Amino acid sequence: MLSHNFLLILKNINYFNLYNSIIMNAVYILLFVTAWLIFAYFWWGRVISNKVLKITNNPTPSHTLKDDRDFSPTKPQILFGHHFSSIAGAGPIVGPIIAYALFGWLPALIWIIVGSVFMGAVHDYTALIVSTRNNGKSIVEISETVISPRARNIFGIFVWLTMVLIQAVFADLTAKTFVDQPEIALPTIGLLILALIFGLLVYKMGANLTIASIIGLILIALLLWFGKSVPIYLSYDIWLILIIFYAFLASVLPVWLLLQPRDYLSMYILIVGLIAGFIGMIFLAPQITGPTFVSFSSKSGPLFPILFITVACGAISGFHSIVSSGTTAKQMDKEKDGQKIAMGGMLTEAILAALVLLMISSVLVWDPKLTSGSEFSFQKILSGSANKVFGIAIGRTLEAIGVPLFLGIQFGIIMLNSFLLTTFDTSARLNRYIMQETLGVKYGGIFKNIYFATGSSLILAYIFCLSGGYRELWPIFGSSNQLIGTLALFVISSYLFGNKSPHWYTLLPGFILLAITGTALLYQAIFVFIPQRNIFLLIVSLVLLSLAIVVAYESIKKIFSKNKLANE
Repeated sequence: MLSHNFLLILKNINYFNLYNSIIMNAVYILLFVTAWLIFAYFWWGRVISNKVLKITNNPTPSHTLKDDRDFSPTKPQILFGHHFSSIAGAGPIVGPIIAYALFGWLPALIWIIVGSVFMGAVHDYTALIVSTRNNGKSIVEISETVISPRARNIFGIFVWLTMVLIQAVFADLTAKTFVDQPEIALPTIGLLILALIFGLLVYKMGANLTIASIIGLILIALLLWFGKSVPIYLSYDIWLILIIFYAFLASVLPVWLLLQPRDYLSMYILIVGLIAGFIGMIFLAPQITGPTFVSFSSKSGPLFPILFITVACGAISGFHSIVSSGTTAKQMDKEKDGQKIAMGGMLTEAILAALVLLMISSVLVWDPKLTSGSEFSFQKILSGSANKVFGIAIGRTLEAIGVPLFLGIQFGIIMLNSFLLTTFDTSARLNRYIMQETLGVKYGGIFKNIYFATGSSLILAYIFCLSGGYRELWPIFGSSNQLIGTLALFVISSYLFGNKSPHWYTLLPGFILLAITGTALLYQAIFVFIPQRNIFLLIVSLVLLSLAIVVAYESIKKIFSKNKLANE
């Protein structure tokens, strides 16, 4: 009788609805993605550490070249905070949202979980260790040794100009955010003051790191709460000047005094947002209501290659290699910390990208009938309001754990703004390194001066902001950012080959990324810039593609010529 009733129950179950409720539940997917990325950290990380990089106990540049300005041994948890805050930017939030609006959540999620492990994490980790073994030099400078001076010159000019573009865009976005949301100004300014005090207490007065961190977080929470009551109203022009001046200070001051502690404290804002978002999603257990797949073609172009350059930082970003080999390598205490910092940072960013993607497609109700005036419409996202949609989404998610909606939305905007500022100030410091290591080494004089090397790129970024010139270049930023990753992977592969280490782990991703960026640049040139008669962007895109091919050719020629000599 019992078995008969049990069979009747099984017979009456609507298996389609059961399957749909499980598969389309955002929490189950989020937990699967998180488990996969944690597993990949240990599994693939062990392969790259032991087989490719063969991690050593050799002294790192932070010890051998210690100057307490740029080279400074740093505890791994603090350096992780600096590194993760610097690489994240707005990319893992805005990129997946736009990709979802164009193609649906599933294609974007697949690329995040595959690309972040086999391309992004490998790219970041190997760039960090290769730089560490070359006295903390940037991947740009290393390219001269392992490939050729011509490759170094091309790479250096390209990266420097890309960093200026990043500075212009992020300075502009930050200034506009302060104007639109004056209540986040007090927490942001307060964080800078706290960072200075934190740096002095921890590094010069020997304060306990844990206690200092807890006090810092409490004060940040209070600043966030009082921000709404004490909004700061300034014009866009004044905010822009203040932001540029801040980046200048962050670049020339000792790294432990402002840049590093600010990024470390900012990391907790990001981590708190990540954990709170997870908990909120678990409490809500929302079903995905947005489209799983939209089309192989979108208004921005075909799924290949547009999806890959749109998701960007959530899977792989060339900017990460510049951070890894620019600031992080100069501060890493031991080589064994590299996996935690670089690979751990990339995979944490992938978790954030997945969380944002699943949150947006489930917490917000998407209706294809909505007009472009709706805060939840795809048209609104593609017109540039993805950041506002994110703020609303995380606000509603945090509501599930008792956070008032206004505070949740404000926290989301602060979280995004922290990404913008940390990437902005780090890019200013990176451009200083690039100028000092290239023109400074070759010509000396003013090019080696830290104030000129920092100020030159920031002044150009400021001019871009005032003139709106960055908007002309922004359409190809996604391609140019991935192009940096392409060139970095070829440089790393050349280094590994020269040291008789397995190089296909980086060379194969380099070829794949070259195909992606090359196709993207060609597509934009033929189907976008020519019909628009935009001669400027047409020339820029073709020049970028040509530069990538030249560096790839130089790298492959170097590798195969060495291989031929070895066989002879």
